[in-house]
Amino acid sequence: MLAKMSLACIHVAFIVATMNILACGKTAAPTASSEEKPMNTRLLFKDAAGRELTMKDLEGASGKVRWEVIGGNAIPPEAARLHEEARTAGGRGEYARAIELLERAHRLAPDWPYPVYDAAYTYLLQDDPVKAEERYAEVDRMAPRGFFTAKTSLDCLRRERAGSLPAGFCKAFATLEWMEDKGRKKALLEGIVAKFPAFPPAWKELSNLLVDEEARLQAIGRGLEHEPDGETKGMLLINKALILERRGDRDGAVKILGELALDPQSTLGTEMLAKATLRQIVQ
Repeated sequence: MLAKMSLACIHVAFIVATMNILACGKTAAPTASSEEKPMNTRLLFKDAAGRELTMKDLEGASGKVRWEVIGGNAIPPEAARLHEEARTAGGRGEYARAIELLERAHRLAPDWPYPVYDAAYTYLLQDDPVKAEERYAEVDRMAPRGFFTAKTSLDCLRRERAGSLPAGFCKAFATLEWMEDKGRKKALLEGIVAKFPAFPPAWKELSNLLVDEEARLQAIGRGLEHEPDGETKGMLLINKALILERRGDRDGAVKILGELALDPQSTLGTEMLAKATLRQIVQ
């Protein structure tokens, strides 16, 4: 691993946590009988553009995305070996060595975003935001529908470069993700949103730590006000849908999730998690 606070791990952990919330208190759906199978074609949602979502579209939806295989068709074994060796070196803090190995892996597998993504994060850990932004931008071009948290990291670095966030903020925020003391983390996030209210990922993280649902909805709303990146926007809206569903507004939740699942502008992670969430709700 490049570092124990890897943004890739953060994303996976969030999806697992969300799916655990969905499963809490729900009994397993009964297995459909042969007579019930035609119900899979039942229309669940139709958006303003006429795109339709049926039960069949939700079959097998788990909310998980195998990011490591995206763009990696026929990865040369040597590229995979170099990538793994780089992650091990990064885990030991040997960042220069990790970068060298990742660049070699990228040359061998130029369509595989993973080595470039890990190189971007390594540059961030090395306090080189310029190169980190360049590599995240490259990942975004290679995987326009998202790759782990590349869109969020790229947006953060662009805000930092523009001066709306102070130098070193993005690295510090990534470190905050792995803070285990939830009380201290909540206090720090409250300080961040007070000082930088236009930074949506902080509102998203804070909303996950709030107990009162009305306060959570307010935090989600504040995050949505300030042009969040595609991945952050998707997570904020999915969290809003979950709250609406718990409050009995099933139609409102289905509308949010249906639009996210059908919108071609949604990130791949957002689409998959929206479908999985919707599948849990309708079952």
